[in-house]
Amino acid sequence: MDKRILERRVANEAHLSHPNVLAFLKAIAEAEGGGYDFKYGALKGRLNDRWRFQDTSTHPGPGIDGKTTAAGMYQITRPTWEHHGGKLGLNDFSPRTQDLIAVEILRSLGVIDQIKTGEIAAVMPKVAKTWAALPKGPGQRNHYPPQRYLPFEKFLSAYVSAGGEVA
Repeated sequence: MDKRILERRVANEAHLSHPNVLAFLKAIAEAEGGGYDFKYGALKGRLNDRWRFQDTSTHPGPGIDGKTTAAGMYQITRPTWEHHGGKLGLNDFSPRTQDLIAVEILRSLGVIDQIKTGEIAAVMPKVAKTWAALPKGPGQRNHYPPQRYLPFEKFLSAYVSAGGEVA
């Protein structure tokens, strides 16, 4: 594996071990309503949901509408998986890969250090452009109406409940 790819993956592993980053990812998952085995359209609590997948050897492809490829805990699309997974030398869609790609997205948005210091409201305008279910900040909606979204107060509550600290 290329040295730069390995260094980037190791750095993402280190970011992933930070309690604020891990809590932020859990709050994203809460907003997106996903699970590691969810295709677009899967619902928490539904038994035998046909929009869940078991094969994590690759991205699972389109969900319920046959078009959107949003899948997994963070509803990562196939092009996003190919782009960011490629930067990290990842080629499966395992839970660990999904976590590392979500960290890579946060790094590419330039917000990872702010998340580490607990500046959550400050990062929301940028992350809300990537994750449709996130608000742009306190008292603000998301970037993609009429897509449902988690209000900032509930996002922040999920973040704190997951062990995140606010500056």
